[in-house]
Amino acid sequence: MDKILLRKNTKPFNVKIALASSKSESNRALIINALANFSGDLQNLSTARDTQTMIRLLKSTDQTADVIDAGTTMRFLTAYFTATNQNKIMTGTPRMCERPIGILVDALRTIGAEIDFLNKEGYPPLHIKGFSEQKSNEVTIRGDVSSQYISALLMIAPTLPQGLIIKLTGDLGSIPYIKMTLEQMKAFGVNSEANWEQKTIKVLPNAYQSTVYKVESDWSGASYWYSIVALSTFEETQVELLGLKENSLQGDSDIVKIMSHLGVKSTFTENGVLLSKIPAEKTLIWDFTNCPDLAQTVAVTCAAKGIEATFTGVESLKIKETDRIVALQNELQKFGGELVEVVKNTEYVVRTISDFNIQKTFSIHTYDDHRMAMAFAPLAMLMDVTIEEPNVVVKSYPSFWEDISLVLDSES
Repeated sequence: MDKILLRKNTKPFNVKIALASSKSESNRALIINALANFSGDLQNLSTARDTQTMIRLLKSTDQTADVIDAGTTMRFLTAYFTATNQNKIMTGTPRMCERPIGILVDALRTIGAEIDFLNKEGYPPLHIKGFSEQKSNEVTIRGDVSSQYISALLMIAPTLPQGLIIKLTGDLGSIPYIKMTLEQMKAFGVNSEANWEQKTIKVLPNAYQSTVYKVESDWSGASYWYSIVALSTFEETQVELLGLKENSLQGDSDIVKIMSHLGVKSTFTENGVLLSKIPAEKTLIWDFTNCPDLAQTVAVTCAAKGIEATFTGVESLKIKETDRIVALQNELQKFGGELVEVVKNTEYVVRTISDFNIQKTFSIHTYDDHRMAMAFAPLAMLMDVTIEEPNVVVKSYPSFWEDISLVLDSES
């Protein structure tokens, strides 16, 4: 499917949505369970392509592991294949091979891994040649680039003969994702010692235990529904998102606080969370350091509602599936919105520079990025919207178009 036309919503709705499961939790659970000799019972695993790719590659005996465009899968499996002393070539799509992994590889080499880059230094494809002995029980790694590097090291740490002490430098980003990893490790019987002030995490040698682990629904996927409610023009609109927890491990649960400023009230129920409309504020200032995947959704919502917003903590958006800063700048301007860099690589402002144009049908380019497609889809609350290459959503939320059709007049 080359494009999909979302017809403008013209009536209030009250729906229940069974959200996709969290791929962040699923991918961590899969790695930890593999390190527990696949002995656990994993329930409610995500159907997202990233997770299905992880499952496929964990089962595969092929030397080449093609992660397609799954960054988490690339990083987690690089550490896993190293710790389990497998001879593997890690590769992916052309864009995946432009996403850096040198920081993780350097850390693994410090521990004792033999890994070569096959093309450009610091980037996939790479060749994991082996891990015969542990040369060090300490690694130093930047905390401000990607928490996935840190999580990858943490999950293999208890399987190392000497365990591992991770020393973090610089600012710490996406701490909730690191805490998610530690909590999931704990669920499989491995404890850790984290000192956030001293920026160290210590994991002693230990064996993962088999357990039953049920994955929560995905708060990243929930964010698009928050945007839908925020942009709905009908006060009686309500959406109940099933399978979410109030005390979630997922950093993207911050969408509850963010959207309380943008016109959405969250009421937790026995089955999930009920979203309803409240008055929105005129401005927003938010640090996305711990939840960068929410930035696109929030940017579109603010621009559409005429809310001027200041974003910090979005540096990592430039090395995601696409350069999400550039992608947002390109697509927002079609509607009269803009994302302006105020402080280089540090601070951005979202604003509406003219009346938000809802009279025309615009076509959104998705840049091979699932979050671009879903972040702009809620504009269908205000206008007809065409989304190009809509199948990109299979990366994290395969049923998204089916779900959103429940609140639109028609879809083609």
